[in-house]
Amino acid sequence: MPKIVNHRERREEVVDAARRVILREGIDAATTRAIAKEAGYSNGVLTHYFADKDDILLSALRASHRRIVSRLKDKLTGRSGLAALREVLLDNLPLDEDREQETALEVGFWGRSLAGGRLLEVQREEAGELRYLVRTLLDAAAAAGEITTGEDLDDVAARLLALVDGLSLHRLLYPDRLPPGSLTRLMGAELDRLTP
Repeated sequence: MPKIVNHRERREEVVDAARRVILREGIDAATTRAIAKEAGYSNGVLTHYFADKDDILLSALRASHRRIVSRLKDKLTGRSGLAALREVLLDNLPLDEDREQETALEVGFWGRSLAGGRLLEVQREEAGELRYLVRTLLDAAAAAGEITTGEDLDDVAARLLALVDGLSLHRLLYPDRLPPGSLTRLMGAELDRLTP
């Protein structure tokens, strides 16, 4: 009797293997051969589940984003306006080991994305979704009187997201100089500038 294979589970195993390789050795080391070896499969098995290496990498990036979205949904339950905005921004900072890994994965993709193609499109689409969420929460906070600023809220959203990216990158590069408490304090201070 032939062995029954759960294709969804096998895809997830390959995606998890890709994630581990990227985090351990960098995105350039995430060859199909290295990913297959990490997953415990032959290189040929990967071709049954993915079109090519970029398909595997995109799947790893999307899986990471899905985990973040799921976690955020839980954190945002019952929150709105400024409280929800604070949660979103802090959740996107590498304040613990899981978020450090998510950030390292994301940063690993940035350089590769600059070459263009589907990876850049996906990065831009998903960054656009985060920007939309931040902008929507800024609107809600302003409507509720929780923030007052003469600045254009598009500019505020851009600055907050740039601060997330900059703090995240600095945390990865200089962990001793920028511990999690400093990240939280700096982001809090930026949000406090918006309050009445």
